[in-house]
Amino acid sequence: MAHKKAGGSSRNGRDSKGQRRGVKKYGGELVQAGNILVRQVGSNFHAGENVGTGKDFTLFALKDGHVKFLRKGPRKRRFISIVPLEAQVQEQAAAS
Repeated sequence: MAHKKAGGSSRNGRDSKGQRRGVKKYGGELVQAGNILVRQVGSNFHAGENVGTGKDFTLFALKDGHVKFLRKGPRKRRFISIVPLEAQVQEQAAAS
């Protein structure tokens, strides 16, 4: 009769999947209306111009344009804004 000692059991060996949070579109990137900019828990980033907030604090673009990150206020809060394409065309026309 073969004798083999029983293998020890482990209480480790499992993990949960990541929730894929974080910044999805970075400064200067061209985005379309509806694109998700940030997935977050709580308001680490605040919605600036042309940016909406979902019920889970997701920030999304309300207009087509370029992403702009800035810090405002005495508490230096982080805001994300969208500079619309129309505004950029007008700025370039005024410059030339």
